Order: sequence, then C-alpha cells, then structure tokens
Amino acid sequence: MSALILALDTTSREEALRIASLTADHLDAIKIGYPLVLGAGLSIAGEIAALGVPVIADFKVADIPNTNTLICDQVFAAGCSAVICHAFPGGDSLEACVASAHAHGGECFVVCEMSHPGGAEWFSGGVAERFSGMAVTAGADGIIAPATRPARVAALREIIGTKKIYSPGVGAQGAAPEDVKALVDGVIVGRAIYGAADPSAAAREYRDRCR
Repeated sequence: MSALILALDTTSREEALRIASLTADHLDAIKIGYPLVLGAGLSIAGEIAALGVPVIADFKVADIPNTNTLICDQVFAAGCSAVICHAFPGGDSLEACVASAHAHGGECFVVCEMSHPGGAEWFSGGVAERFSGMAVTAGADGIIAPATRPARVAALREIIGTKKIYSPGVGAQGAAPEDVKALVDGVIVGRAIYGAADPSAAAREYRDRCR
C-alpha cells in the first residue's frame, strides 16, 4: 500500500484550488512547484493546506546553505509540510534543508534520481546511490526515486532502508502504481489527475490502485 500524492502543476490559482477541492478527499498530500507558485504566489500553499491536505514544496532547493535555509524557512512559514531538495550542492547545503524542515516540524526529501528519460543520463554511474547515502547521512526523511525505473527504486531502497521513498512518473510518463507501490511510500501522479475530465474520479481510481 502506498500513499497518493498529486503533483499539482497548474499555473492558475483558481484552477489549482478547484482541483484541490475536488481531489483532496482522495489524496494523502499535494505537491506544488514553481509552475503554480510563480502563477499564484506562495500563499497558495496555505490555501491548499486549509483544505486539510498536507502540502509538499517541490522547489528542488539547490543553493549554498544560507540560501537553502532562507528558502526552506519561507516554505514552512507558508504552510507546507515538506520540502524537496537536491543533494548535488553538497552535504552542508543538504543539511541546511533538513535542519530547517525539522526545526519547523516538517520533512525533507532528496531528489536521488529523476523520472524523465534524461534523468538516466546524470543520475547514473553510482550518482543516485551516492545521493541516497547523503540523504541518510544528513538525516533526511526520504528520497525521490523514479516509478519509470522500478529496478532503480529497488536499488536505492537497499541504501536508505526504512526512510520514505516518493516516486514520480506515474500516469503521463508511462509508469503505473502497480509498478512500484510495493517498493515506495508514496506514488506521485500529476497530469493524469489534474488534467482529467473528472479529477475527482481520476484521483479516486489512482488511490484505489495504490492500495
């Protein structure tokens, strides 16, 4: 059984709130990123959280430690429950994100391998494994690993143990919940839900498939 997370990448505040309202009862969290925040402002995080569903800030934070802290502090002040960051800026930058998250009672997830085809170019040759080890060392709550490559998810699970894995790539990118739900703690679905004619029905279907 896996949680269902909606990647809400619309750019309109009104559309985002409409979809969030329709789907919230079927979701375990909503992930927002730059498309929505640049279109609607960071305050959208609190508006979505007010619907009773945790909000994950997918900002893939990747800067020096002080800047990472400033970004993450704003994320949690806005009402988010978790933040997603990159490991490649280094251990000290990653630790800054984790420290901010935990200081606010939130969670920090580390991108270890991305789900698009190009994700296999850079996150290969042991890079994803090294990032996973960094996530463990920094005390992160979990990692992001691709549903489009289940064998890679299984390999990274061996490194992080019982820490959480949230897995994108289900739906529009071709993966199915059944591919990874036994390996991960959360399945991330975007366009297949928010772009559906009936987002509520689509969310309900994916929720059932994650169980």
